Amino acid sequence: MGRRVTIVEVGPRDGLQNEASILEPTVRAELVRRLEAAGARRIEAVSFVHPKYVPQMAGAEEVMAALPHEAGRSRIGLVLNGKGYDRALGTSVDEVNVALSATDGFGLKNQGMGVDQQVSMLSDIMTGRANSEGGAGAGPLLSTTLSCVWGCPFDGEVSVDQVADLVGRIAELGVAEIALADTIGAGDPWSVTRKVEAARKAAPDAVLRLHFHDTRNTGLANAYAGIEAGVTVLDASVGGIGGCPFAPGATGNIATEDLVYMLERAGFSTGYDLDALIGTARWIGGLIGRPAPSALSRAGGWPRG
Repeated sequence: MGRRVTIVEVGPRDGLQNEASILEPTVRAELVRRLEAAGARRIEAVSFVHPKYVPQMAGAEEVMAALPHEAGRSRIGLVLNGKGYDRALGTSVDEVNVALSATDGFGLKNQGMGVDQQVSMLSDIMTGRANSEGGAGAGPLLSTTLSCVWGCPFDGEVSVDQVADLVGRIAELGVAEIALADTIGAGDPWSVTRKVEAARKAAPDAVLRLHFHDTRNTGLANAYAGIEAGVTVLDASVGGIGGCPFAPGATGNIATEDLVYMLERAGFSTGYDLDALIGTARWIGGLIGRPAPSALSRAGGWPRG
């Protein structure tokens, strides 16, 4: 095959935000550096949320201060609103990822905004970028993650039409990369295919990215379905750690090392060093006080030698 698949590492943000242990900014910056040494080139490094709500993400500015710009590496900051976006602009982030929700229920719980309010917030950010010095291309790159695409813990099922409508609205604002996220791990490979196809029709010029949780043991199967549908950018978290503190039962991102193993055994190229990833998963497991849940952190890679 030889096709390149880009894996966006989200362990330092989505991985750590749902853990009981709170790691200092210096340790989280060290996690970023270890992941980059293992081959990560796009990393969701921080979240600009109020520490009252997500104390695990406190000190985003300190994390970024410890990570000066490096060529060929992109550190991403997640934001939930305009205040978070302004905070991100005051740091060295290379990309800003604006989180939206596919449902009112999760949007109100996660951000205090319904769907229409969130789209309006994103529109304000895009307008501000267009009117800033240097125009829309100035500043860090911008992407959007659409949460609860495969189901909401408050509103239930999410239809293909809901997803297509929102993706189209986001694309019309000029967002170049749109991530579809299975926040509670409710998806299946067949629904992945349907929603990817609908999203592509709604936003033919946008890059689609996929973000799966392995809550119900379908994460890698869903990643496979996404790749078969033509997606070449996926999120994953070292060790399979993480989840969402605002979505009951939303545990376990797909593990970066498990995804790398599956893809490279099949002949895809990811650019990651599998042994270094496994070592990093075991290291972070020691820091959070429990073994990382990924399969490869237990079994190791194969074949050896």
